[in-house]
Amino acid sequence: MPTPHPIDVPRLRERVQEALDADLVHQRQILTELGPQVTRLIDEVAALLSGGKRLRAAFLYWGYRALGGADSPELIRAASSMELFQAAALLHDDVMDDSDLRRGRPTAHRTFAADHQQQSWSGESDRFGHAAAILAGNLCLTWCDSAFATSGLPAGEIAAARDEFDTMRTQLMGGQYLDVLDAAQGWEDLDYTERLARCRTVIRYKSGKYSVEQPLLIGAHAAGAGADTLAGLSAYGLALGEAFQIRDDVLGVYGDPETTGKPAGDDLREGKRTVLIAHALGLGSEQDGNTLLDLLGRPDLSDEQVAVCRDLLERVGAVSATETMIAQAADAARNALSQTPGLTEEGRAALADLVEISTARAT
Repeated sequence: MPTPHPIDVPRLRERVQEALDADLVHQRQILTELGPQVTRLIDEVAALLSGGKRLRAAFLYWGYRALGGADSPELIRAASSMELFQAAALLHDDVMDDSDLRRGRPTAHRTFAADHQQQSWSGESDRFGHAAAILAGNLCLTWCDSAFATSGLPAGEIAAARDEFDTMRTQLMGGQYLDVLDAAQGWEDLDYTERLARCRTVIRYKSGKYSVEQPLLIGAHAAGAGADTLAGLSAYGLALGEAFQIRDDVLGVYGDPETTGKPAGDDLREGKRTVLIAHALGLGSEQDGNTLLDLLGRPDLSDEQVAVCRDLLERVGAVSATETMIAQAADAARNALSQTPGLTEEGRAALADLVEISTARAT
C-alpha cells in the first residue's frame, strides 16, 4: 500500500489552516479595543496565511510523529506556529526586497501604500506601507511565540523544544542581515569558490535552517529524541534545507508566474546573488559575466532582457551546475535519514517523501 502524502495526511494542511484561523479570531478580539482600523493589519496577515505549502508545519509535525509522538490538536497548533513565523519572515523580506507580488497578490507593503494613497493621508505612501508591513510582521513573531507556548502540548515537551525554537528565531534575523550585507558588500573581490561559499552561508541561515532543520528538531525535541537521533535529523534537515532554497532560487528565475505567484525573473530584477549567478560568473566568459552583471538588479528589466539572462545561464552551464547541487543535497538528506536511529517506520517514510516534495516542485 503506498505511503500517504506527508502533508495531506491526516488532513494536515486543512487542520493547520483551521488552527491559524482560530488564532486570528482570538487576535482580532484582543485588538478590537484599539478600534476597527487596527484590524487592517490582521486582514493582511490572514490573506498571507491563506496560502502556502505548509512545509514548515509538516516538518515540525513529522519530527514529533517520527519519534512516536501522537497526532493531536495540540500538535497541530504547535505546528501552525511555524506558519506564523514564516509569515513574519515573508512580510519583512518583501519590504527589504521591495517586492510587488507574493502568492499572486500585491505584497502587504504595497497594499498599505495603496490604502494611504487612496485616502490621501499625509506623508509618503511608500513609507507608510513599509511601516505597516513591518508591524504586521512583528505581530506574527509575537503570535508565533504564543501559538507554540500555549499549544497545549505538555509543559515538559514545550520546555524541551524551547531552546531550538528560540535559536531558530534568533538565527533567521542574523541570516536576513547576512543577506542584506552580502548585497551591500558585493562580489567584486571574490572568486568562484568564495561566491558559492557565501551563497551557501546565506542559504543556510536565511532560509534552509528555519524551513526544514529547525522545525524538524523542534518537533523531535518535544517528542524526546536522543542525541544520535537529533544529530541524524539535523544532517538531513541541513542538506534538505539547502536543496529547498536552491530550488527556490531556480524558480525565482524560471518559475511560471501562474504557479509561483510572482513575476517571471523577479529575482533578476531584485539583483539577488544566488547560486545560479555564482555559477554563471564562474563558468562563463568575462563578456558573459559583464552582460549578466549589467542586467542584474534593474527594476525595469524587460521580459526580453529576462530571456537574455535565462539563455545565458543555461548556455554557460549555470543551470546544470545548480541542478547538480540540488540533486547532491537531496541525496545527502536521504543518506542522513537512512542512518538516523530511533524513527518510526511511518515517520521515516514521511520524511523520505518530503525530500521529493521539497525539491521537485514548481512553487
